[in-house]
Amino acid sequence: MDLGDILSIGAKMIQNNSDEATTGLDLGDIAGALGGLLGGGNSGGGLDLGSIIGKLSEGGLGDVVASWIGSGENLPIGADQVKEVLGSDVVSEFASKLGLNEESAAGALADALPHMVDHATNGDESLAGQLLEQVGGIGGALDMVKKMFG
Repeated sequence: MDLGDILSIGAKMIQNNSDEATTGLDLGDIAGALGGLLGGGNSGGGLDLGSIIGKLSEGGLGDVVASWIGSGENLPIGADQVKEVLGSDVVSEFASKLGLNEESAAGALADALPHMVDHATNGDESLAGQLLEQVGGIGGALDMVKKMFG
C-alpha cells in the first residue's frame, strides 16, 4: 500500500460518512486536501502521519492512537478533539479547500484519520517503519506509550 492508497482510503471515508455536506465531494479533491493537510500536497513534505500521531499522543489521545496502530478495533476520535489537537486554523484551511464548514471538516477528519493510520501501520512494513522511525523506533514508541499510561 502506497501513500496514494492511504489518501484514497481517507477520501472514501470522508465521502461516505454520515455528513451530507461531504457526500457530493470529488474523491480526488478530498485526497488532495488530505495530502495538503498531512504535508503531502504542494509543499512536497510527504505524507506525515507520524506528526499527526505525535500531536494526538501529546494531546492526551495516546490510547486512541494506540488502538489505530494496533491490530484491534479502532477507538473513535471526536471532531472537537481533532480541532483541538490539529488546530482550528489547520481544520479551517482543510474545510476551505473542500468548501465545507469547519464542523463538517473536523467530523470528516475524525472519520478518516483512524482508518488512514490503521491502514498505514498494518500490512505495509515501509509505512509502519517510517512512522516508528519518526518516534525513535520501537523503543521510542514504547517510551511514548509508557509516558502516556505511566
